[in-house]
Amino acid sequence: MEDDRLLQDMTIPLVAKGYPSIVFQSTRKGGSDRSEVDTLGRAAIHSKGGGAIEQLVLYGQNVQPFQLHASGNLLVIAYFLHPYLLKYFFGFNAREIKDLCIDIGVMRPAKSMNLVEQLVNASSLSVRLQIMDDYVRKLSAASHGRDDKSIIWSTREIVKSRGLVSLKTLQSELCVTERTFQRLFESHIGVPPKLFRKICQFNAAFDQFSRGQYKKLSDIAYNHGYSDQSHFIRVFKEFTLLTPGDYLANLPEVQD
Repeated sequence: MEDDRLLQDMTIPLVAKGYPSIVFQSTRKGGSDRSEVDTLGRAAIHSKGGGAIEQLVLYGQNVQPFQLHASGNLLVIAYFLHPYLLKYFFGFNAREIKDLCIDIGVMRPAKSMNLVEQLVNASSLSVRLQIMDDYVRKLSAASHGRDDKSIIWSTREIVKSRGLVSLKTLQSELCVTERTFQRLFESHIGVPPKLFRKICQFNAAFDQFSRGQYKKLSDIAYNHGYSDQSHFIRVFKEFTLLTPGDYLANLPEVQD
């Protein structure tokens, strides 16, 4: 997302997608020195005297919605990771950074390659993308342990089914107990399998909603396995804190 001339301060809502992300974000804040924290108390952003805010951050698996504040200008480059890559790339137990945003610009290998400085000073978007590509390759090369084939397969099946696959079927295929299956997801994905499936179902419906590809909300509900329109609206409010109508009314206009 990019907008060089924001006419007013804006808040961009970010909702559950099922994918963690590595994000370079740059904006400008007016006023005196202060810290800006989103409405749910996560992801502190610091600004000095109206200067630019430039950060490289890792967003964990988010369930609750959070907000990105922007003023003056906005640049966001987001690399969405496969759900199971958090532990593989960073060594974190994924559950520990659920609903959190952490500064990875001060961590290896970003710090050793002066990644934030490179991104800030890059001459074009294509150069920035190449820098980010190099960083992701370094993360992969320095990965923590082996990837887990069972979590890769099961998450792909859930995503492919748009959250409608039976968890018992997946457990049976993997020959694991329900408790083992849950621990596997919480460690690698950050949330239990039932919640991850619910996020995937919502995200598929939200994608259709955000593209405006419907005549009425009941079309989305029935297309994505909800019992009726009211069921979809309840889930929508759970993940956005707003009704579909209120969400559209509050959505800022940003050049994409």
